[in-house]
Amino acid sequence: MVISLITPASEGALLVPYPATLDVPHELVEHVAWLLDEHRRARSTRWRKLGCFKQALLTLVHLRKNETFLQLGAGFGISQATAWRYVDETLDVLASWAPGLHEALVGLGEGSHVIVDSTLIPTDRIRADEPYYSMKHRRHGMNVQAIARPDGTPLWFSRAAPGRTHDLASARAHGIVQACPTRQIPVLADRAYQGAGATFRTPYYHHREQPTHYQQFNRDHARLRAPGERAFALLKSWRLLRRARCSTRRISTIIQAVHTLLTCGYSG
Repeated sequence: MVISLITPASEGALLVPYPATLDVPHELVEHVAWLLDEHRRARSTRWRKLGCFKQALLTLVHLRKNETFLQLGAGFGISQATAWRYVDETLDVLASWAPGLHEALVGLGEGSHVIVDSTLIPTDRIRADEPYYSMKHRRHGMNVQAIARPDGTPLWFSRAAPGRTHDLASARAHGIVQACPTRQIPVLADRAYQGAGATFRTPYYHHREQPTHYQQFNRDHARLRAPGERAFALLKSWRLLRRARCSTRRISTIIQAVHTLLTCGYSG
């Protein structure tokens, strides 16, 4: 798909459009445009400078390539403020379609298991507040929990919490610890989730000092849990989430919007 982007330029310099491609299927843009059309009809929205298709494309460029609103506005022939409003509106529409925790767990058959893990969404806004600094990753960011199928397909992403939040505390706050045992779903997780309950299977500490069968358990556990990284690879294939430049309050909405795009069948 060919779109119009712009070359990087210093503030105040002339921005020059140029043709470029966006690595998403045409059908995905059409699907987002259809959701926007339904949203506009429900609100009886008047004429807009960009149609639904162009607004959907504008948002996907922002998510996929992490273009600034100044660049987006110049590329699509609108102001920087209008580009922000269009993207913000589209993100809210997409986020409203993201599945909830209990909805995501529906349909898991008997004997199925899920993988629970976390990642840090780096931010370039260095907050003075300590909760946003992750000692584990040695940088500022937001903690995001994920539940994935055994093959790594993401089922659910949590809202973003301050980066300093411990994984187990975050899992409890988002209801993961309560939801999985209720449905009798075995969970594979790393050692950060020890103490979450009997349904959470975590590796043993100091496995080299443990008996042979403990060591074998850790190896099998790591092999089964490894595909869970695919969920975060898919999430961060959208470059905006590799280094978020937005307010920390908007990261949760962006994650839910990307999850909706992933559930539409696009896997990066």
